[in-house]
Amino acid sequence: METEEIRYLYHDEKPFSLQLIHPDIKGPLPLVIDLHGGCWSKGSKAECLSRDLVLAEAGIASAALDFRQGASGYPNSLIDINYAIRWLKANADELNILPEKIGIIGQSSGGHLAMLSAMRPHDQRYASLRLEHNPYIDATVNCVGMLWPVINPLSRYKRICFLRTQINTPAWVGDLPERHNLYWASELEMAEGNPLLAIESGERVYTPPTIWIQGKPDPVHDYHDPESPYELNEPERFALNYREAGGSIKILNINQKERTTRKSLDPLVKFLQNNLADKKYE
Repeated sequence: METEEIRYLYHDEKPFSLQLIHPDIKGPLPLVIDLHGGCWSKGSKAECLSRDLVLAEAGIASAALDFRQGASGYPNSLIDINYAIRWLKANADELNILPEKIGIIGQSSGGHLAMLSAMRPHDQRYASLRLEHNPYIDATVNCVGMLWPVINPLSRYKRICFLRTQINTPAWVGDLPERHNLYWASELEMAEGNPLLAIESGERVYTPPTIWIQGKPDPVHDYHDPESPYELNEPERFALNYREAGGSIKILNINQKERTTRKSLDPLVKFLQNNLADKKYE
């Protein structure tokens, strides 16, 4: 396989790059864009390498992205991701990929960004960076893979802030409230940049085929919002609304200790193959 570091964007002369992994197959090949986690404030595309190597074994190219995060704030991450999707499509011939076969995946906050980017490919804010020479290419994708995403930043923020007030605050809360506050300017932003609440509000969004891989138990990502109108945890709540909005979604629950092993990655690969390849995989 071939691995290449490619600069795709600059902000104030600071380069942002992607790591393209292309299997040793003639191609052109389908491509999966991979977004790292880190509560929107830390983390890097290096965290995507292990799963992107699994994708390469399956004959799928991948592009793990650098994007603005932390104090850069919302929606700058979405702006960079939207641009990267369009840039990759525009340069598909040179990169030996199929522009009509693009998926997006992400872990934790990266799962949130993947879903929101897929739901709002034409949002004027997210698409605000002009792609020179190819202004008519859009940021639509064929499918979405989410690994334990923060699907509702607002409910998660309220939950961790409440737990911070308790005598026995769970250790996992850590600095999550501070990282939320670094990225999000307000609770209003957390409500607006929110895949779950966007659907529940009746917003017209794109709903490509999706898989949600969720470890159990996982109080960081799998919990019940006390303000929810449903007696469901957030994964099932989102899935219910996503289906009602016309999308297809599968939730795969696995043991938390095995969530980064092939027990989660193999079903993810099969899902991506079935939505990006020309044949179905059993």
